Amino acid sequence: MLECLILGDSIAVGVSQIRTECVAIAKSGINSGDWNRKHIAEIKPAKTTIISLGSNDWDGKTYDNIKKMRKEIDGRVYWILPSATRKPKERQAVLDVVNEFNDFIIDRPKEMSPDGIHPTYRGYAEIARQTKQND
Repeated sequence: MLECLILGDSIAVGVSQIRTECVAIAKSGINSGDWNRKHIAEIKPAKTTIISLGSNDWDGKTYDNIKKMRKEIDGRVYWILPSATRKPKERQAVLDVVNEFNDFIIDRPKEMSPDGIHPTYRGYAEIARQTKQND
C-alpha cells in the first residue's frame, strides 16, 4: 500500500511538487472524464489520496466522473475544491461526493496566482501541510 497518492489536474501536479514522497498520476489541463478514461486503472491502494479534478470540466458530468473514480479509492481522501466563482457547478459536484464518502476538503489557499485558479508556491505548500495533518 502506498503512503500517499495524488490524482488529477495541474493543481495536483503542483501539490506533487511539494509532496514529493507521494506517487502522482496528474496531468495539466485534464478533465475528470479524460482522467478516468486514461488513468482510472492506475489507481493503487494508498493510506492518503489527494485529488484535484473539476477545474477543467465543461460537460456537466463532473459528479458522475468523480464518483466513479472515488469508488476505486480506499483510505483517507482529500479533495481540492474547484473555484467557487469560476466553476460553481463542478465545485458542488465535488462537495456532493465528499459528503457521500465522508472525505476531507481543501479549499482554495490564501496565496493564489494572478489567474485565480492556481495557487502560488506558498499556496501549494499550504495545501500540502493540510493534507499531512493526519498522516
